Amino acid sequence: MKKTSRKTKPRNKVGDIKGEIQNFLKRNPAYTFKKRQLAKLLGYTSEHEYARFKQALRQLEQEGGVQQSGRRKFGGSQKVDTFTGSLAFERDGNLVFNPDKSESAGDVKLKFYVSQGGTGEASPGDKVRVKVVGGVGKALVVKVTEVLAHEEKVVVGTIERIGGSYKILLRSRDLPTSIDVSRKNLGSAKEGEKVAARLLVDAYGGFSAEVVSVLGKAGDPNVEIASIAAQFGLRKDFPREVAAEAHDVSDKISREEIGRRLDLRKEIIFTIDPEDARDFDDAVSLKKVSDELYELGVHIADVSHYVTPGSQLDSEAYKRGTSVYLTNGVIPMLPHKLSNEICSLNPEADRLAYSVIMQIRPTGGVVDYRFAKSVIRSKRRFTYEQVQKIIETGKGELVDTILEMNKLARTLTKIRSRAGSIDFDLPEAKFVFDELGRPVEIIKKMRLDSHRLVEEFMLLANKTVAMHIGRHGVKSKPFLYRVHDVPDPDRIRELSVFVSHFGYDLNYDGSVNQKQLQRLLQSVEGKPEEYLINDIMLRSMAKAIYSEKNIGHYGLAFKYYTHFTSPIRRYPDLVVHRLLNAYETGTETSNPRDLRRTLAEIAATSSEAERRAVEAERESVKVKQTQYMMEHVGDEFEGTVSGITSFGMFVEVDDVLVEGLVHVREMDDYYEFFQGKFQLRGRRSGKVFQLGDRVRVKVVRVNMERHEIDFVMV
Repeated sequence: MKKTSRKTKPRNKVGDIKGEIQNFLKRNPAYTFKKRQLAKLLGYTSEHEYARFKQALRQLEQEGGVQQSGRRKFGGSQKVDTFTGSLAFERDGNLVFNPDKSESAGDVKLKFYVSQGGTGEASPGDKVRVKVVGGVGKALVVKVTEVLAHEEKVVVGTIERIGGSYKILLRSRDLPTSIDVSRKNLGSAKEGEKVAARLLVDAYGGFSAEVVSVLGKAGDPNVEIASIAAQFGLRKDFPREVAAEAHDVSDKISREEIGRRLDLRKEIIFTIDPEDARDFDDAVSLKKVSDELYELGVHIADVSHYVTPGSQLDSEAYKRGTSVYLTNGVIPMLPHKLSNEICSLNPEADRLAYSVIMQIRPTGGVVDYRFAKSVIRSKRRFTYEQVQKIIETGKGELVDTILEMNKLARTLTKIRSRAGSIDFDLPEAKFVFDELGRPVEIIKKMRLDSHRLVEEFMLLANKTVAMHIGRHGVKSKPFLYRVHDVPDPDRIRELSVFVSHFGYDLNYDGSVNQKQLQRLLQSVEGKPEEYLINDIMLRSMAKAIYSEKNIGHYGLAFKYYTHFTSPIRRYPDLVVHRLLNAYETGTETSNPRDLRRTLAEIAATSSEAERRAVEAERESVKVKQTQYMMEHVGDEFEGTVSGITSFGMFVEVDDVLVEGLVHVREMDDYYEFFQGKFQLRGRRSGKVFQLGDRVRVKVVRVNMERHEIDFVMV
């Protein structure tokens, strides 16, 4: 439970104290508090403060602003016993209720269990309204009173036969290890096959499953990826009407359309992308206007020209929200004809674009800019590695332009850094596959100067578009922003304790700014614990989301930020293109209030789609890491202790970025867990293992179904 932060000067106004009490009780609608307990939680501890607090509470009670329950406990004026949210099936087999964020229990973390027989017609995943029917302490028991929306929960696993009965071994770590499936609900599935199944709930709250599709033989690399798509509800194929609409889109650009646009086909414009990229939605250009002025162009595929509001393509793109990049394939937001052909800024092909053209001083300041619907012709398709080689050697095609770009990008990085922008540097795993799709090598991908070059230009374009709408003359216009909230103080406090075990001091005093976090990242650079602390800090931050309300971007230290640069693969970028063009041409038609409501829905849907995509992408990495380690059972690896728990320690293997568990039962002593110190200490030997320790481990077990890897100490 969080205490309200103390103010620097005494709070003597009874009216102010009344407001604090009501706000606190509103954030904790399912709880009541004794008078002293409530005063302590709000920080009124001295006798003088407590006297004022009692006076405020007494007035609220007389006004009906609070309610008193038995044993002199106080709660909000309107006791909340109904909530809306969703049902979820947990690993322990219980059905639980997760309230919507807007109706969460605020500062008190409550657990909602569904009563036996209290599900009604609801199933896991459904949006429901529940009523509190009992419970003790922080565990409440609820009963479903209404199903608001049916969201079918699909689970993925492998069929196993035990005697005459069947089970599905489930892959998700959030679910029980297995669930029963009757012969009647087995369909054509056979033992050893991977299936997608629908959860069934009986009248008493018991669970079983019904197979809805057979994905293929467990262990097959392609089947494993198909399983992830099924698990996260990702559709690989496009509906017939969407495919037909895409087929009818013409790849010809008329003279009339070119005449309406800024013709940049003779300019030196090129793309820089990963080696395995198939769609190119951004290109860059740079000209030196004078010794004191650059002209930087960021040219983005004009998807909005082809995907129009109300079309089947638009409806499907909205549902998908984003392209999903799995380890050995992509589930695109748009059909191939658009994403890889018509909209992709392929070299030596005329393409429609939306350009942000900025006049920039060598010191990094943007002195002017303009937006233009354009037609471009990319002169070259560079990979990051090719550009990096040019930067390092000073030789190669378009070398002068690329070196100037790199110089400007470095300047932009320094400007962001001075403002407090937090720059995480986390390595990614890149897989090398054999002809059957099995991983034979894992390569640690590192950020190159060429990556940073493109990142800086895209960040600047996104920022420029958002500032134009939010600050420069059209502030009242509805818009879609990319926002990042300040971190939760409790998470930063935990981070401070965590890094202190490595000898770092975050100087946390109840609040933290970007500069403090930035200094911490700089101090761990090049150390063995660098990536671990980068990862833990990233997890401590709020998640960036889309919103129609601008609150700024904490991580980037930007007051205005949006996503404009990837409309082929992100639906919000497509919406931003439409909005910017409507405001630039004066063709907006929607009522601002209606538009804001629509943008709020798009923001929520797109943020959820992004969260789902990130989880699916992480899961696909785990699948391939586990498949890789299946071939290395018995092998030894060097690694770093990345986590300490009561049941063992997690170790991340160097270079391949694979994490596994050394269970305490596999260790050479009885090890006790010291939670506050993140340590395991041997009772007899006194030997200590803690975060960041370098260790050598051997792979002893790999659970392909749940993507778990077990190590023992060497």
